[in-house]
Order: sequence, then structure tokens, then C-alpha cells
Amino acid sequence: MMHKQLERIIAQCPYKVHSIVEDYNTNEIVWKNRNEEIFSSASIIKVPILIAILAHLQKTNGNLNRIYKISPDNMVDFSVLTEQRQTQATLHELLLWMIITSDNTATNVCIDLLGMDAFNDYFKEIGLHNTRVQRKMMDFERQKLGFDNETTAQDMQHLFGQIYRGTLLTKEWNAVALDILSRQRSHESLKRYIVDDVKMAHKTGGLDTVDHDAGIVFTRNRDYFIGVFITEVTDNDKARQTIGTISKIVYDHFTKQEEGID
Repeated sequence: MMHKQLERIIAQCPYKVHSIVEDYNTNEIVWKNRNEEIFSSASIIKVPILIAILAHLQKTNGNLNRIYKISPDNMVDFSVLTEQRQTQATLHELLLWMIITSDNTATNVCIDLLGMDAFNDYFKEIGLHNTRVQRKMMDFERQKLGFDNETTAQDMQHLFGQIYRGTLLTKEWNAVALDILSRQRSHESLKRYIVDDVKMAHKTGGLDTVDHDAGIVFTRNRDYFIGVFITEVTDNDKARQTIGTISKIVYDHFTKQEEGID
């Protein structure tokens, strides 16, 4: 039933839909579509950036309360930090804003912490074969030159699986990652049509031509990963509605299974 519903929604969608669903009870991929195709990651790239920085802190015995300066060249529009004219922030604040409001100024400061090469080396090391950070947020000049931040549905499923199982970080650092991801403030996509008070550790991403949302859904008896990434978008709200519809179908599938309906 779920498969037929998803096939119909994806067939009706005028954009490209890349999606993958993993059942964490069985470690089985229960749905995938265009999961290996590389696409522009938009703000989804902030999840591997978050994990790379936490891994670095773990390795170097670093401190989340360390204060970093925010240089004017890292400031971009549509940022809480920019609007507040903040000139410094703790690393915890930078990571939190980067994820929960997708703050691009915070992200640019974070990219400078390790540098793009170090991030990309770490991504390869943890099995993200097609995930790269090649430009700062809102650097559309560099994007025009062909340098974009990229990923795949499969890479995000692999990354969130490692976060869920706690295989990349110690228990304490992994708890920081899950706490930050669980405080996401954007609910227009995966959570759009779910009326239950369900916990998700997830991240959205959007540009004019892409809309993404991916993460871990925690239900009473069963946890799962869902990632829906839509490219070649011409109407962002329509794309987010599609993500919401796919998410609701998957959520109903798992929760009805719990109740013994499916």
C-alpha cells in the first residue's frame, strides 16, 4: 500500500524526487527513489558540517563555550546573527543557529573553523562518498563557477543512520548532535501534515530550485529515517507540500504497523 501511494505521488510531481526510507527496527531500506543521484544540497550540508565539528571537538578535547568572532565577510542576509548585529558567539550558539533556523552567517563562521578541505576529508572518511562543501552560504558567484555544495539521498541516510546508532561520536557528543537536530524550527515539510506530537531530529534545505528535508522520526515503538529531496523546483510551496505528503504516507505506514492495522 505505501509503495503504491508513494509511486503515485512521485509520478504526479512535476519535479525530480529523490527519497529514501530506512526502518531502524529492521535496518532495512523500505523505500528508495533516485537515491544515488547527486544534487545541490542547499542547507542539508549543515548536518555533516555539524557532525564534523563535533568530531573535531571530541578529538581535540574542545569546548562548545569557546567564543568566536563573526567577521563582516561571513555575514549574510536572512540570518538571526546578522540581524542582531552580533560580532561574536559561542560555538554552541553557532551550531544551534546553523541547524534550528538554518542561519547562514553561523554556517560561514563554522566553515572557517576547519576549512572546506578538512570537511570533505572527514565526509569521505565516514562514508559520505558524494557529499562535498565547495562554497560558503549565499556565495552565488562561486556557485556560478560550478562550485556547489552537493550530496545524495543515500549519503544522508548513511549519515543519519550513524547519528541514530551513535557510531561516529561518543555518547555525550552524539547527544549534543541529536539535541540540536531535535530543536529544528522549520516544520513546513516532513512535519507538515503530521498532527501528532512526534519527535524528529531533522534538517531542511531550500533554494529557489530545491527543497529538502531529512532526519530521524521517533515513534512509540519504531524509529525510522526519511529523506525527501526535490530538485528542478519552480514552486517551493508545492515542493514542500509534496515532501509533507510523502512524509505522512510513511508515518502512517509505520504507526499503523505499530497498531497492527497494516
